[in-house]
Amino acid sequence: MNIAFSPLLPLPLIIVLALAATLLVGWSLFKRMRGAFLRALALAALVLALANPVANFEEREPVTSIVAIVVDRSPSQMSMDRTARTDAALQALTERLSRYPAFEARIIKAVTDPDAQSPSTQLFEALASGIRDVPSSRLAGAVMITDGQVHDVPGSLGTLGLDAPLHGLIVGDENEIDRRVDVVRSPRFGIVGEDQEIVYRVSDDGAAEGPVAVAVTVRVNGEEIAVETATTGEDSTFYLDLPRGGENIVELSVDVIDDEVTPANNRAVVLVEGIRENLRVLLVSGEPHAGERAWRNLLKSDAAVDLVHFTILRPPEKQDGTPISELSLIAFPTRELFVEKIDEFDLIIFDRYQNRGVLPVLYYDYIARYVEDGGALLVAAGPELAGVESIAETPLAPALPALPTGNVTLSGFYPRLSDDGRRHPVTRDLPGGGIEPPGWGRWFRTVSVRDTVGDEIMQGADGQPLLVLNRYGEGRIAMLLSDHGWLWARGFEGGGPHVALYRRIAHWLMQEPSLEEEAVRATALGRTLRIERQTMSETTDPATVKLPSGEVRDVELQPTGEGLFTAELNLDEPGLVEVTSGELTALAHVGAVDAPEFRATVSTTAALEPAAAQSGGLVARVNATASNLPQILPTRAASVNAGDRMGLRASNESVLKGVRAVPLFGGFLGLALLILALGATWFREGR
Repeated sequence: MNIAFSPLLPLPLIIVLALAATLLVGWSLFKRMRGAFLRALALAALVLALANPVANFEEREPVTSIVAIVVDRSPSQMSMDRTARTDAALQALTERLSRYPAFEARIIKAVTDPDAQSPSTQLFEALASGIRDVPSSRLAGAVMITDGQVHDVPGSLGTLGLDAPLHGLIVGDENEIDRRVDVVRSPRFGIVGEDQEIVYRVSDDGAAEGPVAVAVTVRVNGEEIAVETATTGEDSTFYLDLPRGGENIVELSVDVIDDEVTPANNRAVVLVEGIRENLRVLLVSGEPHAGERAWRNLLKSDAAVDLVHFTILRPPEKQDGTPISELSLIAFPTRELFVEKIDEFDLIIFDRYQNRGVLPVLYYDYIARYVEDGGALLVAAGPELAGVESIAETPLAPALPALPTGNVTLSGFYPRLSDDGRRHPVTRDLPGGGIEPPGWGRWFRTVSVRDTVGDEIMQGADGQPLLVLNRYGEGRIAMLLSDHGWLWARGFEGGGPHVALYRRIAHWLMQEPSLEEEAVRATALGRTLRIERQTMSETTDPATVKLPSGEVRDVELQPTGEGLFTAELNLDEPGLVEVTSGELTALAHVGAVDAPEFRATVSTTAALEPAAAQSGGLVARVNATASNLPQILPTRAASVNAGDRMGLRASNESVLKGVRAVPLFGGFLGLALLILALGATWFREGR
C-alpha cells in the first residue's frame, strides 16, 4: 500500500489555506486562547480533506521463471534409438516441470542446417537465440538434451549472457562404439596422371580396445581401385593417380562393425580437381589443302595443347631432282613418333593422309594397337580415302568404323544431324543444328563408305554418313568423311560451328566425361540433388538413389531434351549419395565434405561438463525411458549447486495486475471526522 493525494482544489490554493490555518493556530496558541488545540485539529482536518489523501493497494501476480530446454535435432541424433530417447527425456522433463507452477518450459529445437559450409551441432547458438527476449532475472536455467557432441561450447557462459544453471541430459549409452574414417590431408587440385598424396586415419571411438588392422576400400568416381590396410589410430597414406580432368570423387570406406552407432562416417570423401597437363596431339597432314589450316589454327589456339604437326610435302616415289634439304625443314621421324613415343600422344589426327610409303606398313598396326590400348585417332578424310593408296588398305583397317566404297560424291549439301546425332552430346546442341535447313553453310564433297559401326551422328549428301564415332578396344576412333569443314571457318554462306564441332570431337576421343553418350551424373546444389541421365535411347528407367543413411529411393527422370533426362531431389541429411541407373553409377556429396557432425558420434559428457560446472549445473546420462532423470530442486539462491539434482532458480519478479484506490477522507469517513472536529471546537467554546 502507498499513500497519494488527489486534491479537490488547486494545489496552490490549498497551500495558501494551510499557511493561513497555521498562522491562526499559531496566533491562538501564542494568546493562549481556550480551544486552540481543537481549532488546530479542525483546521488540519479541513486542509487534509481538501488535499484528499488516497490509499493505493496494488494487486500483483508472481511471474513464472523460464526453463529453456534445448533439444538436439542434429543428424548425429538420428542414429540408432537416440530420437526415441530424446523424445522420452523431453516428455519426462516437461511433465516434471509442470508440477512446479513457478516454472515455465520453453522448448528450443536445435536443427543443423545442411546448407552450412561445415554442418555442426550448434546448441549454444540456438540457446542464445531462444532466450533473447527473456530478462536474466526470469531465467531459471537451461537444460540441453543431446548426445553430448556439441561443437560451439563457449569458453565462458558470460559471453552468452547466461547467468543461470546449465544442465546436460545425455542420451546414449556409456559403452557405445563407432568406427570412422577421417581425411587428415589431401590436395584440392592435382595434375592428371601424377600421384597425389592422401593422408587418412581410421579411428575406433568408445569401447574399442587397442589398435587393430582394418581394410580400407578406395574408390575413384565410383570404381574400386584398391584395398589398403590401415591401423586404427594411426595416419595412413594412399597415393592416387588421377584418372581424368575435372572433379574426381575419391571415397575411402571401411566395413561396419557390430553395434556401431552409425555407418554414416565409415566413408570419407575427397574431392580432387584434375588438371590436365598440356595435351599432346600429333597432326599428320597429306598434301597441303585449304582445310589444313583450320585444324592447325584450332589446335594452336588452345594453350593446353602441345601440337606436333607434319605435312607430307614429297612422297618417296616422287623424283624430280629437287634436293631434300629444300623440301623439308626436318625429316619425318617415323620410328620415334609411331614406335618409341606413340603412347605419349593423347590424340593422333590423319588429315587427308594417304599411304604413299612414308610410313612402313607395320606402323599402321602399331597405330591400331595404340587405339585398342586406349588411344584416340581421328581420320579427317578427303578423296584420298577412296583411292588405291587409302589407309583403309593397311593393317589399320580393322580399327576404322567405316570402309570406303571408292566413290566420292560432289554436290552441295547441308551437313545434318542424324537421329543419333540429335541425342549425342558431341552434336546435340550445335548452334543451328535444330532447324531445317540447318542454320549453317553447305559443304560440297563426301566420301562414300560402307560397313559402318558405331554412331553415325552426322549425315552428308543423300543421307550418307558424314561423321562416325566408335569405340575400339579401350580407345576411340572417329571419321569425318569430308574435307570441306574449312568452308565454315571461312564464313561461306554464313559459316558454321566448326570450332565447337572439331573441339567436341577431339575431347570425345580423349574420353572427356561430359561428352559420354551413356552417362549418369549427380550434382549437389546445397541440399538439392540434381540427377542427369544422358542416353542414346528414347526412354530411360528410374534412377536409384542411395542416401547417406542407407535409405534407397527410386526417382523418375523427366525428359529435358533429346537424349537427356533430369530430376531434382531435396535432401535433409548430408553425406555421400550414390545414384545408379542401370550399370552406371554416379556419386555426389551433399553438404560439406568433412563435416564436424560426423567426425565423432559416440555420446559423451565431456563436452558439456566444464560449462555446466561453471554455472552450478550437472551433466547426467538418461536411459531409454528417462526413468533416471535427475530430480528438480527449485531455489531462490543467487548461486545454485544442487549436487545430483537439477537446481533451477525461481524468480522474485511479479507482474502488476491492477491498483485499488481508497480515499482516506472521502465519503462518510471524511465528513464524520470533520464534523467531529468542528463539534469538539464548538463544544469547547460553549463552555
